[in-house]
Amino acid sequence: MSAKSLRLPVLPPEVETMTLKDGTRLDADVYRPAVPGPYPVLLQRQAYSRRIACSICYAHPSWYASHGYIVVVQDVRGRGTSEGIFRPGETEIEDGAEAVEWAARLDGANGEVGMYGFSYQAYNQLLAAAGDCPSLKALAPAMGPWHPAHWAYENGALQMKHMIGWGIQITAEAARRAGDDEAFSALQAAGTNLPLSGPIAAMPQLLQKYRHYSHVMDWLETPPDSPYWDRISPLAHLDAIRARHLPMLFVGGWFDPFLPATVESFRAVAGSCDHTRLIVGPWIHFPWTRKVGAVDFGREAERNVDIDHIRFFDRILKRASGPAEDRPIELFDMGLKTWRQHQDLPESTQALFLGGTGRASLDVQDGTLGVRPSQEEDVEHIVHDPWRPAPTVGGYYGAPTGPVDRRAADERGDVVTFTTRALEDAIEVVGEPEVELELSCDRPSFDLCCILSLITSDERVLQISSGYAHYRTAMTGRYKLKLATTCVTLRKGERLRLSIAGADYPAYPVNPGTGEDPVSTPRTHAVVTTIAVWHGPSRPSQLRLPVGPGPEIRPG
Repeated sequence: MSAKSLRLPVLPPEVETMTLKDGTRLDADVYRPAVPGPYPVLLQRQAYSRRIACSICYAHPSWYASHGYIVVVQDVRGRGTSEGIFRPGETEIEDGAEAVEWAARLDGANGEVGMYGFSYQAYNQLLAAAGDCPSLKALAPAMGPWHPAHWAYENGALQMKHMIGWGIQITAEAARRAGDDEAFSALQAAGTNLPLSGPIAAMPQLLQKYRHYSHVMDWLETPPDSPYWDRISPLAHLDAIRARHLPMLFVGGWFDPFLPATVESFRAVAGSCDHTRLIVGPWIHFPWTRKVGAVDFGREAERNVDIDHIRFFDRILKRASGPAEDRPIELFDMGLKTWRQHQDLPESTQALFLGGTGRASLDVQDGTLGVRPSQEEDVEHIVHDPWRPAPTVGGYYGAPTGPVDRRAADERGDVVTFTTRALEDAIEVVGEPEVELELSCDRPSFDLCCILSLITSDERVLQISSGYAHYRTAMTGRYKLKLATTCVTLRKGERLRLSIAGADYPAYPVNPGTGEDPVSTPRTHAVVTTIAVWHGPSRPSQLRLPVGPGPEIRPG
């Protein structure tokens, strides 16, 4: 497929424009094979300049064109050289549908269009699929949002580092388009050193100053339960998307912040078409390489997603014959460092109960995870101090991102840890872990950060899943929190650890503990908050671990 002898010569890109129904001009680069067609079209609608074309993780558009496609990379409204104002999601259904039909009629096109791209370019594909565009025949969304309320928030907690970092980038581009050199320079500098030290961390004064350039402050001022999010959400148009029966190829990463959205969107549409697949590798948002965080996942992690795309589009848009399709789900096993196929994500779970003597915040040997509840009632205390909140380490938002050794974080006094004994057999963990915790709190509100890690034979503590939630109203009782989907085989002798804290800063804003909104509340309002984690026969706290077929964790 990728042999040079099988590829076509490609013409230099031509700039072609279309005019939307409302009169807005959109510009695109069009790459065509030098050999006369007709050809199907691959359309990518870019929010970061069409010349970038997702080349930070995909082959250049000319490479795709050399495989017998007309490739169109278009600047969306208000970005690159296209006219208009960029407001994420607000016009993407109509704009995307019009762009698909325009691309289908280009010289040399055969009238059939597939879309590809990652991040925002995945999101606008899904919105276009809800529009009136009969020429759209397939999608390949990678690492993109599904429901924008969950893009901005995770279980009610603002994804602050993500939103502020992205917001600064978006605002800087708008300032550049306006010729505002001062604003652009200030924003560009802030992009490498996020301005979170003001009176309200989640509302940087720099973004307030230049709010007229972008949507960012509007988003920060919009609560997660606002109906606004539904208006820009593919999820809200699920019935229309499913009715299209479009083949889709989803790509995700275990350490990408859009992992939950990628899995959720795949599950939502998979039943509508037999040709819908999901691939999840051991990757961060970009690049997609074998070395992630502190781990080298080996040669198999260097997957050629471009070839995955060509095979997918050839099968759908060219009716190409080939080997029978694999199972619809391919997951990279982070323990065995190899790809594994699944028909569906396993639903079986094993309960592991939290135990300890009350010193799990001070001694990482004290807190236990076992197959039986503790025989004695006890409680562990998380004392969250807003002056020194528990830090973000690895995962989606750390520096570096990915799996890094979090031993130092686990040894902090404001983090409680619960660890299994060394495993007697290899255990396959695949699916969505969930914690069920018996909690009480001495303040009106609190946040909860849960990190699931494997402890290697050389004592490194490497994250494999995580979850975060903001609880505006604290009540004594049982709390359930789903963690992100994962796939890892734990080897004999390794251990599993659950770490719990009251913060994950700066990934999320510090909860002041007063019941006020962490997004808009000054730092001076924050108070020390104590969270009690109960365990024992009458108040069992547990981790529900998704396990594949085979051995489970044995009693110690």
